Amino acid sequence: MSTSLYDIPLKQIDGTSSNLGQYKGKVLLLVNVASKCGLTPQYEGLEKLYQSKHGEGLEVLGFPANNFKEQEPGSDSEIQSFCSTTYDVHFPLFSKISVAGADKHPLYSELTAAQPSATGDGPFRERLKGYGIESGNRQEVLWNFEKFLVGRDGKVIGRFAPDVAADDSRLTAAIDEALKA
Repeated sequence: MSTSLYDIPLKQIDGTSSNLGQYKGKVLLLVNVASKCGLTPQYEGLEKLYQSKHGEGLEVLGFPANNFKEQEPGSDSEIQSFCSTTYDVHFPLFSKISVAGADKHPLYSELTAAQPSATGDGPFRERLKGYGIESGNRQEVLWNFEKFLVGRDGKVIGRFAPDVAADDSRLTAAIDEALKA
């Protein structure tokens, strides 16, 4: 990668300047999230995963994005309130960013370049076609709740399709392997 993921400037959902450097040495699961998506109930599984593996070194990091059918229209404070009251989310959330297209955030440019295809890709892409949604570039994030797994060394080691849930064995096996490293 041309840039260390740890150095890319970010903002936490409360507006505080940040980056991923505070998570060096941890296993990271970065997820682009949305409040008004059919996959929004995945917040529950992601929180459960965070609670069960956080002590072993897993950080689940949520990145709200409004790229797909405007399913994340809220402000950062509205998103934070929704996540807290609806799903009791305790994992870190960041300020809303773009995860696809011309205005894609540098973090997601690095993630998609490092891991151009997703495990489990196919079924959800076909479902979207049924709704008349054609996804062009397969390297781009397909939809809300796509997941990127970053190892303790800061390298992207996995990418999972939006409909690969937090308890999917393909994801949990990859997380467990990364936690052992």
